[in-house]
Amino acid sequence: MTRSFIVAAAQLGPIARDEPRASAVARMIAMMEEAHGRGAALVVFPELALTTFFPRWWMEDAAERDAFYERAMPSPETQPLFDAARRLGVGFHLGYAELTQEGRRFNTAILVGPDGAILGTYRKIHLPGHADHEPWRPFQHLEKRYFEKGDLGFPVFDAFGGRVGMCICNDRRWPETWRMLGLGGAELVVLGYNTPAHYPPAPEHDHLQYFHNALSLQAGAYQNGLWAVGVAKAGHEEGSDLIGGSLIVAPTGEIVAQATTLGDEVITARVDLERCAEIRRNIFDFARHREPGEYGRIAEAPGNVSPGP
Repeated sequence: MTRSFIVAAAQLGPIARDEPRASAVARMIAMMEEAHGRGAALVVFPELALTTFFPRWWMEDAAERDAFYERAMPSPETQPLFDAARRLGVGFHLGYAELTQEGRRFNTAILVGPDGAILGTYRKIHLPGHADHEPWRPFQHLEKRYFEKGDLGFPVFDAFGGRVGMCICNDRRWPETWRMLGLGGAELVVLGYNTPAHYPPAPEHDHLQYFHNALSLQAGAYQNGLWAVGVAKAGHEEGSDLIGGSLIVAPTGEIVAQATTLGDEVITARVDLERCAEIRRNIFDFARHREPGEYGRIAEAPGNVSPGP
């Protein structure tokens, strides 16, 4: 397989709380067909792409909560997406809420090949928000209540002629995510996000949401010499405004494609994995220039270390 191909970021507009999965899947299939028409080999969908962003609600009823999780992948509701991928010969990335057979719950993403087979799975590690009921918020962010921290690490998979990694939403803000994927040899990182335009604990940052999204992807791509595709669930969803700004970023940190709406939108760009060498051989040559012996505190201390007396 060639190491140069077209990737599509398939941004989703809002999904209503009562919108059935069949509706979301139909929308994604339509975008997959559009991406295929542009020659895309891989289509990237957002985080929790099958439902509304349910962690914004405090739910005590287990049945109500569990209705948002997937117990199998593919499932009868999502099988048409896999069938479309096979019919078109297009791979995809999909984020969803996972309920395992053991009763564990994860914010999960999968990478699927053009034959409809699952190539890899990632479970979100950097869970934002809170676990306790905070009714003062206009909407809550209860990922720490509804999900466990991912237990698969930061795997990288052989796919699409190169090495592909995944992360999810808040993971993109943490440089450790990108460095772990870079050390794993990732040449392309794909991710989805649901990012509110309003952040209740620090509203003074609201005007920076788009900037911080782009900053995180551009820095991660440049500092690790890889391509990055970040895809939003966007628009006014159940009382919460979600940013768009889906991006495709080159290993140089340059934005090569960007969404311009808050609805269902497909953007595409040609990804040449050979371009990763521009950065990895000239600037961030890990083998020559990294000094891991000096970075021990990164893994030893989860929080800031106060200065001594």
